[in-house]
Amino acid sequence: MVSIKSSWKVFQKHISPAAVATALAAIICAVILFIPPINGYADNGDFYRAMLSNGIYRLPTKDNQYIGYVVTKFGILKYFNENNVAVFSSQALFVKAAVILNKLLYSHRYFDIRFLGIVYYVAFLPGIYLLTKALTGTWRRIRSYVIAILVVLIFADASFILYFNSFFAEPGMLISFLYVVGSLILLARGDYSKRWKLLLTYFISVVVLITSKQQNAPLALSFGVMSVGLFFLPGLKKAKKLAVMGGVIATLGAGVLTYSLINKEFNDVNQYQSFSHGVLMETGDPSKNIAKSGLSE
Repeated sequence: MVSIKSSWKVFQKHISPAAVATALAAIICAVILFIPPINGYADNGDFYRAMLSNGIYRLPTKDNQYIGYVVTKFGILKYFNENNVAVFSSQALFVKAAVILNKLLYSHRYFDIRFLGIVYYVAFLPGIYLLTKALTGTWRRIRSYVIAILVVLIFADASFILYFNSFFAEPGMLISFLYVVGSLILLARGDYSKRWKLLLTYFISVVVLITSKQQNAPLALSFGVMSVGLFFLPGLKKAKKLAVMGGVIATLGAGVLTYSLINKEFNDVNQYQSFSHGVLMETGDPSKNIAKSGLSE
């Protein structure tokens, strides 16, 4: 019993709850993403939004590349990319980084989806550390390690991690969410005297989260209100208050920009889905609702 207690004390002294959470998440995610058979999500028809504008295309094959299984190999355009940006999204930052890494370490002709998984993986782990650190503080009690394990169970779940090996925008949302919550809690705790890094992390993550998907544009209002609360942090000097003001403006600006760049095709698709899978399913006489909406049968 004495040896167990002494071992536990040594463990507590040298390994923090945040380190435990990061290590567990690193192992779990690496197994899911990089150990064959490769896991990920199949294309539901949305991948083109991130692929074409970043110079990635589908390789010809007889197999169905939609809905069925994850596709790991794609082609990289060798010449001028004439494809316009289908959807404005911060996801392009991650995809471009993955393409650069792919060209450096693998091929200039073929793109392996695992390089995108690596980019997300590297960005994800510090987020896990930051959130766990924020939730546990400086404590190293048993409940602190329980919280660390819960963070891993929730955010390193396969249903989230499988998105890393895909061209969906959800990984950027998940990762930026971890940074937003973690940095905000640490700012509220006031454990760090130098807040510049936390403020910068918070506002950059908020902008990335808002611009990751066009549906997130309304979140700018919520984050704008939350960010105003940073003005009331104790001991906040004038320079930092100006930085917070700039961050709030950037947050609202990101929302306005994201909303203004929603193209007509995207609006038409959403309108069709909301009408065909919403209004028409809640009525006993579809013809009346179709006529009321001014649509032709």
